[in-house]
Amino acid sequence: MAFSLGVVMDPIAQITIGKDSTFAMLLEAQRRKCPLWYMEQGDLTLRDGRCLAHMRALEVQDDPHNWYSLKESSVQPLDGLETILMRKDPPFDMEYVHTTYLLEQAAARGSLVVNRPGSLRDANEKLFTAWFPDVCPPTLVSRCHAEFVDFIDDQQDVIMKPLDGMGGASIFRVRSGDPNRNVIIETMTAHQARYTMAQRFIPEIREGDKRILVIDGDPIPYALARIPSAGENRGNLASGGNGVGVALSAKDHEIVKTVAPRLREEGILFAGLDVIGDFLTEVNVTSPTCIRELDQLYDLNISAMLLDCIERKLAAQR
Repeated sequence: MAFSLGVVMDPIAQITIGKDSTFAMLLEAQRRKCPLWYMEQGDLTLRDGRCLAHMRALEVQDDPHNWYSLKESSVQPLDGLETILMRKDPPFDMEYVHTTYLLEQAAARGSLVVNRPGSLRDANEKLFTAWFPDVCPPTLVSRCHAEFVDFIDDQQDVIMKPLDGMGGASIFRVRSGDPNRNVIIETMTAHQARYTMAQRFIPEIREGDKRILVIDGDPIPYALARIPSAGENRGNLASGGNGVGVALSAKDHEIVKTVAPRLREEGILFAGLDVIGDFLTEVNVTSPTCIRELDQLYDLNISAMLLDCIERKLAAQR
């Protein structure tokens, strides 16, 4: 079933198509004869309660030298599109929040926005784990210097990270007795003015930070374990991690089963769970990646699974 599909993303001219999950989705949608419409964040506008967009017809091809072509821009109501993929990468700043309000107007007029705009606002990728404490490591979110000192002394070895980052940026490992502990806390919290997360360090990171992709609550049976490079604590591919395919373990399935009902309830059709050892550490909902890597490793078509899910949602909506 062909349907009109718009995408809000970072500049397509700057992506690396061999690793870009949004590009994989666009290739599959085009294969299904879906008309594609391209937008960047600044192309959206709100006029008298209706979201409009400067959108351009898009064609894609799996060619690293010539992967896209765009037609002339035209202003159209965003709700004229049956489906909109919100695939703008973090940072999750106020501009991102404002964009979700605009997308919400299109959703109210019948467009299926993936993922649901209100849930993109509510499901902070770090804080959303608070709904699932039974499958998470000991965690503290605070601005208070003394609370972090106590937490580090209690857990002995922790990871500190900002609530709005991505790609492993500004992640610190801090041990009890670390002479840099105070300055790290001061830097991360901006001298107690910014909320920060600390989680107990999970030594199984040496086996990889697993990215588990979940479509409408159902997991892809394989994950990409992102293994830190030598001398690193971060497995993020953007930080030099090496991606290795692994089958989901029984514990991985248990974690997905714990999280899935809430994902469905929130209209989060496509999510990426980050799991280290036996613990959930993050729930990625803005622009989860690793489609192309897993497709290549296991001869999958994860984008087709997502598009099938979107087709079912559209059919039910109709």
